[in-house]
Amino acid sequence: MCAVLLKNVMVWDGENDAAYPGEVLVEGNRIRAVARAKNQIAAERAARTIDGNGMFLIPGMVEGHCHPSFVGISTNAELGRIPPEKHTLMTAANVKLLLDHGFTSIFEAASAKPMIGVAIRDAINSGLIPGPRMRAASPEVTATAGLGDERRRHIHEESFGLVADGADEFRKVARECIRDGVDNMKINISGDEFVSHARAEITTLEDDELQAFVSVAHRYGKLVAAHARSSLSVKMAVRHKVDCIYHCDFADEEALDMLESVKDTSFVGPAFGLVHNCAVEGERYGFSKELAEAMHLPRKFEATCATYHKIRKRGIRVVVGGDYGFSITPMGQNARDIGHFVRYFGYSPAEALRCATKIGASLMGHEGELGIIREGALADLLLVDGNPLVDQSVLVGPDRFAMIMKNGEIYRDPRHHAERSKQVAAE
Repeated sequence: MCAVLLKNVMVWDGENDAAYPGEVLVEGNRIRAVARAKNQIAAERAARTIDGNGMFLIPGMVEGHCHPSFVGISTNAELGRIPPEKHTLMTAANVKLLLDHGFTSIFEAASAKPMIGVAIRDAINSGLIPGPRMRAASPEVTATAGLGDERRRHIHEESFGLVADGADEFRKVARECIRDGVDNMKINISGDEFVSHARAEITTLEDDELQAFVSVAHRYGKLVAAHARSSLSVKMAVRHKVDCIYHCDFADEEALDMLESVKDTSFVGPAFGLVHNCAVEGERYGFSKELAEAMHLPRKFEATCATYHKIRKRGIRVVVGGDYGFSITPMGQNARDIGHFVRYFGYSPAEALRCATKIGASLMGHEGELGIIREGALADLLLVDGNPLVDQSVLVGPDRFAMIMKNGEIYRDPRHHAERSKQVAAE
């Protein structure tokens, strides 16, 4: 990896609200110098100089609720019908797609099958396939009649859940997932509107089951993420020291107080993309307003918006990632969450962008060295043709990324962007 000097760029560093004109020098996989003016870093220090032509240089984005093995399905049960070999190849295509869309890190919220996430993470780390930095997860561990249990009396149907009942079974499943080599463990505490027998406000897990699962995971040094929509499930997650609590849609004031009490040690994530697309844009995908109403999704939409206005004001750390990977939430739309945070939750553009960079990096276990642009930080960088502090949509889709750099290596070369721009101008 040669030294690269990025000059004539607007630097948004992930720590301050405003951007500034400057220069950044990358040596190896680290940022070695950052200047707040032009022509401050000697060109002789770099083997290659890239003129950013005033484009924005920002940290690589972090997907904090990522399901790379969710491959465009319409129902949960479809995931169980895909052969594991094909499923792994489809997941490999998704992680490349995510890197193409500016996500240089992903925190897997759950794998659709045991070992897929682990295999993909290892393939990325070995250089076998392209993809972001990745923390690999277990499948979603659930109880009978919980989210992820698609079985019926007359037929066995797999989904994305590993089903356990009672504290002893939850301990065993946790240990099996640890044996698989995961980084993250996922457990479903509440139901969801997409489960007819267990709506979002139903808490499907017992205290002793959650305690057993989290205890085993933490003993082995694994992070625990939880699906928790009901207020009771949020409170259970806080009491049992869950590291990342997803959704929290129906959290009452007591639950919010509890979340605030652990804001320095835990994270939350609304996973808002699926709720948004079903409630607001459903008809675009063949999901009618009548169906959305019947599933109480507009109510959930309103509850999520109200909850995250309060969460923002309380200073609770929030990550982006919206259950992308369903047919109604196509993989690649993931960065839409940044604009959603601004439009629906009251975040400033810089606050929302920090959720997708600096805060996400902390969840990845790289606090202070990822998701930021400062001397000594890891060199995961995006050169963006547009101002994301004004228009967050420039981060959605790959066309505006002139450069994608991961760990100091240029994955997307800005020369290609310049050539495409010339072709468009000629046309």
